[in-house]
Amino acid sequence: MFTSWGVETVKAFAEAELASILEALDGEDYGVILRAKGIVPCAEGGWIHFDYTPGEMDIRKGGADFTGRLCVIGSGISEEGLKTLFGV
Repeated sequence: MFTSWGVETVKAFAEAELASILEALDGEDYGVILRAKGIVPCAEGGWIHFDYTPGEMDIRKGGADFTGRLCVIGSGISEEGLKTLFGV
């Protein structure tokens, strides 16, 4: 059974920091993660849009949104672990 975890955040992320976070999702430390996506403020200015599936990620600059949003979909998700990983 799949569940999802989502949160709104004003936290700004550096692109390298976000890439490192998404790479950490490849293990099973946070559950079996099938998909993650979001729009977050970029520490260097602007906004970052990202998509993740196991072994693959896409991080790109994009248009602004009202607030940052993160969504993770998978099985056996560790919500507390994800909060710590993303720092939200």
